[in-house]
Amino acid sequence: MTFKEQILQGLPNELPSKKEYNSALSHAPKRKDILSSEEKLLAIKNALRYFPKAWHRELAQEFAFELSTYGRIYMHRFKPEYTMYARPIEEYPHTSTQAAGIMLMIQNNLDPAVAQHPEELITYGGNGAVFQNWAQYILTMQYLATMNNEQTLHMYSGHPMGLFPSSTEAPRVVATNGMMIPNYSKPDDWEKYNALGVTQYGQMTAGSYMYIGPQGIVHGTTITVMNAFRKVLKADENPAGKIFLTAGLGGMSGAQPKAGTIAGCITICAEVNASAAKKRHEQGWVDVLITNLDDLVARTKKAQEEKEVVSIAFIGNIVAVWERFYDENIFIHLGSDQTSLHNPWAGGYYPVAISFEEANELMVNNPPIFKEKVQESLRRHMDAINKHTAKGTYFFDYGNAFLLEASRAGAAVMAKNGIDFRYPSYVQDILGPMCFDYGFGPFRWVCTSGNPTDLQKTDAIAQRVLEDIKNTAPAEIQQQLQDNITWIKEANNNNLVVGSQARILYADAEGRSKIADAFNTAISSGEISAPIVLGRDHHDVSGTDSPFRETSNIYDGSKFTADMAIQNVIGDSFRGATWVSIHNGGGVGWGEVINGGFGMVIDGSKEAAKRLKSMLFYDVTNGIARRGWARNNEALFAIQREMDRNPELRVTLPNLVDDNLLKNLY
Repeated sequence: MTFKEQILQGLPNELPSKKEYNSALSHAPKRKDILSSEEKLLAIKNALRYFPKAWHRELAQEFAFELSTYGRIYMHRFKPEYTMYARPIEEYPHTSTQAAGIMLMIQNNLDPAVAQHPEELITYGGNGAVFQNWAQYILTMQYLATMNNEQTLHMYSGHPMGLFPSSTEAPRVVATNGMMIPNYSKPDDWEKYNALGVTQYGQMTAGSYMYIGPQGIVHGTTITVMNAFRKVLKADENPAGKIFLTAGLGGMSGAQPKAGTIAGCITICAEVNASAAKKRHEQGWVDVLITNLDDLVARTKKAQEEKEVVSIAFIGNIVAVWERFYDENIFIHLGSDQTSLHNPWAGGYYPVAISFEEANELMVNNPPIFKEKVQESLRRHMDAINKHTAKGTYFFDYGNAFLLEASRAGAAVMAKNGIDFRYPSYVQDILGPMCFDYGFGPFRWVCTSGNPTDLQKTDAIAQRVLEDIKNTAPAEIQQQLQDNITWIKEANNNNLVVGSQARILYADAEGRSKIADAFNTAISSGEISAPIVLGRDHHDVSGTDSPFRETSNIYDGSKFTADMAIQNVIGDSFRGATWVSIHNGGGVGWGEVINGGFGMVIDGSKEAAKRLKSMLFYDVTNGIARRGWARNNEALFAIQREMDRNPELRVTLPNLVDDNLLKNLY
């Protein structure tokens, strides 16, 4: 059968042959054995409901094997035979162009060049899943291929509940992931209910079909590293020959070496998984691979002396690097960490002093001891960081729950008041006040033609729009605009594309709307040959409520509320989004964040022009209004500017209080 025929068929008419498990591929780690015998039977029963009764006897045995061997039922037998990648949009069978755009994005999220564990439908972060199993993927693609523009597909944590009548103005897909009752949102709850097959961890952009490979975080990391160096260097200094030390080379963290190179420093990134480090080296995202600490020390000193701009991957544990660099008196200007500490007990962080393979065995066979070793390593990790910061190193938490888990491990990470961490989140110090509060965040797009020429045209259009805005922009946002003009000028030369022809930059409501409108005009005129998918990372101004990351610089007590994210996804849904999503969990952990996203397919039509202006404006101003109400000065400036630009926008502004009036009240 052709690709289109396989999509339209949905689940096969005959039971396919069992597939051999290819251990050479990148597979998700085995999950915790957490279900009782009765619950395991329920998990198998839940999985079998996708298939006809005639297949149940054979599949029951197979699913029981998968559950006991991998801790999950992935239905490997049903993985399609065709190659998984983002095809040009016209290659998808469809009635709705909007639905075809979603199919393209789903396949991009599962492309082996993009996804971390594609065999298990996991895009990044060790557990960020697009679907729980292959039956869900097959059914979803069939629904999308056959739906029209007056239907909406509702997705329950990867499960396609079905097509429901709606309207042309409604989203084509509404996706929820991991939306648990609050008292059932602890890490072991995810393990249990995911194993039962009733929920999943969508991360942020995985379960929203909006992941575009490491490029998505290269930009944000570049902006963060550039501004971090601006904080610590003198006006006449530059980052060349200065060290940014961090850890992680997986799905999201793999962007760090490329970002450091663009920022112009020495980037040293430790990674315990040799295959992940080698993959980034093969992709050209890291310059040098080193497996020995002595060699790392020598190569680092050489880079410092020669003021190199170079990225080095050390295959080993980051704790050993921090400790050895202290002994060698190697000064680190910037330090951070991007291991998946939102998932500390299932492969997100590996303990020092035991091998990668030993750790994988231990986490499955003796979880309590594994947890002890992880927490012991976190204490050592933090002790080493504290020694470096005492010498002047600037350390920041990269929103991966590093400081949170270190505090839970009893590490020396708390500030003197016993409430705050002694080190800031990068959102508190950098992205919050410098970007999010002004409305600047990660706007992204995908050219559905798959043609690199179209992507280059969009780069030129975006650059032109940003330069026009900068000519009359206020001084407060000149730096943000210039950083993104510089980024888009160099984007093609930096070879950022992995998978789909995608791009990202930071823009505010004005920039996003004007760029998207210019794209729509170019599609209408034929300058760009096919529709474009617009989207963003959830790591943005409005879409995410996360007290230890995106909203860590909210100081009015509301950072533990999730109204903004919920309002965002609801508001986007009736203002023109093609699909919307809302998730529990993300880079900081299950139960620690609520995050929402959207996708929008623009096709050159007048209707698309109307939708994009309405939705993109709200998508940003919702967040700066909330941040302004929290008394963030930059956000107050930004929301007042948006009200001046659009008289239809009226928001409640705070009356600021003189703190001196409150001094003697209690």
